Amino acid sequence: MTSRRREGSWRYWLAAHRGALAAAAIFVAMFGVYGAAQPMGLTVDVVNTAANKGALLALVAMAQTLPVLTGGLDLSVGMIFMLANCLASTIVTGDAATTALGIVGVLVAGLACGGLNGLIVVYGRLQPLIATLATSAIYFGVALALRPQPGGDINGDFADLMTRSTYGIPSSVLLILAALVLVWMPYRNCTLGRAAYAVGSSEQAAYMSGVPIARAKLCAYTLGGLFAALGGLLLTCITYSGEARAALGGDYTLNSIAALVIGGTSLFGGSGGVVGSVFGAFVMRTVGDLLIVFNINPVLQPLFVGVVLLFAVSLGSLRLLRIRNKLDLYR
Repeated sequence: MTSRRREGSWRYWLAAHRGALAAAAIFVAMFGVYGAAQPMGLTVDVVNTAANKGALLALVAMAQTLPVLTGGLDLSVGMIFMLANCLASTIVTGDAATTALGIVGVLVAGLACGGLNGLIVVYGRLQPLIATLATSAIYFGVALALRPQPGGDINGDFADLMTRSTYGIPSSVLLILAALVLVWMPYRNCTLGRAAYAVGSSEQAAYMSGVPIARAKLCAYTLGGLFAALGGLLLTCITYSGEARAALGGDYTLNSIAALVIGGTSLFGGSGGVVGSVFGAFVMRTVGDLLIVFNINPVLQPLFVGVVLLFAVSLGSLRLLRIRNKLDLYR
């Protein structure tokens, strides 16, 4: 009986995480091809540069994943990302104490932006798509007010700490691991984290079961803002400047949706997680690197993103149709 239980638990675990495992396998294979095709090989500098680029999208994809788990969508994560970048280039400067206060200010701003999204969606009863589209314009306006022209600075020691490699491990990867361990895992295992999955699976059933729907959604959007702000802070460490470019924020928003889909999170909510989204983000970034290595026009990457999203939505619709057909058989 014990062996059967263990076998059943392993099967359940594999079924629950097959999306993340598939994304991890795809990333390893693609990055191996990239390393073999790279003239310099996988040196520490090459790996560190790839990790820094991938971590930016990974943090925004993590931000996108939490609202999607509740059955929503956040079109403002890219603009929160850019707002945090512009804010960090303004206040994360000076001595250690001032820099620490600036970092806290950037993260609090991200939480506030995410919390505003959640308040509008939950208590304003607006569709997440419309609500976050409106707030994304607001956040872009604030970012533009902070940085009408590219510029600013950041504490050099802090930026170096966040972008270097230690014993061959990029600091940006350690940042993602810290976000997973300190934020995602406690959230995933707490009442509101489980409630988010329940709401995404069936909001009506969650309501009938007494699940705190409002608090679950509000927490998901708020933590999403935190992850996006972390990404904006890392971007400032990489570029040593801030820039309010709407195109860049929009690109990150669209790519974050594709990344979470590649990582196995359903756009209909209720299944998936940020670990798969992280690997999905690195897959997306490796696609861009492979296009460059093999001398393929990088502008084709949006075509890849569009195909992935169309395929994911179609697959999700077919899955729902199959479930409804099964339910009809039992009526």
